[in-house]
Amino acid sequence: MPFLLNDPTFMLLIPALIFAFWAQFYVKSNYEKFSKKENSRGITGAEAAKRILSENGVDSIEIEQIRGELTDHYDPRTRKLRLSGAVYSGKSIAAIGVAAHESGHAIQHATGYAAIHARNAIYPVAAFGSNLAFPLFAVGLFFLNSKFLMDLGIMLYIVALCFTVITLPVEFNASGRAIKILSDGKYLVGDELNGARKVLRAAAMTYIAATAMAAIQLLRMLVLRDRRN
Repeated sequence: MPFLLNDPTFMLLIPALIFAFWAQFYVKSNYEKFSKKENSRGITGAEAAKRILSENGVDSIEIEQIRGELTDHYDPRTRKLRLSGAVYSGKSIAAIGVAAHESGHAIQHATGYAAIHARNAIYPVAAFGSNLAFPLFAVGLFFLNSKFLMDLGIMLYIVALCFTVITLPVEFNASGRAIKILSDGKYLVGDELNGARKVLRAAAMTYIAATAMAAIQLLRMLVLRDRRN
């Protein structure tokens, strides 16, 4: 514990945490704001997603409703687009924006977008690494004074960080595709399109915050390892 308290990079976590909390508030407030405004075409998120996928030649994707709020995602393993209830059956600007964004991920997968395939390829190792990196590092640092365990934890964490970094262009690209599709197809117009853009921009902030936090954590691990050795 003294190593943690004397780590000069510890203070960097404070602005990173503030940024992360702000990002969560920002995305939630924008989502709630534009969830109250119905789109002028009166279509639901599921209907928008189905049309977007069909217009882009991706007809084999199953769209299903799942529980929760902001739990929307595309699963490349099962080729399913899963939308939360408020997005699936909702007719709000936020619902259409989120549905279009997740459809963008399905289109990325179908068209061979390199970044999403790279992210999917390292996901199993990244998930494994994110669960074991800190426990291995902590055991090596505080209990066994093992450089090997600390290095192993750092290596696993680097893989998890790489996944987080690769996620950024994947998310930005999906949002860019979504806004273009919504604009070109007249799914949303005028202020509606600006509202969807704000929702997706706010969501992007959460990924930037996660990447910043992960990078600072890696820096702290490296500092603590060097001090112990």
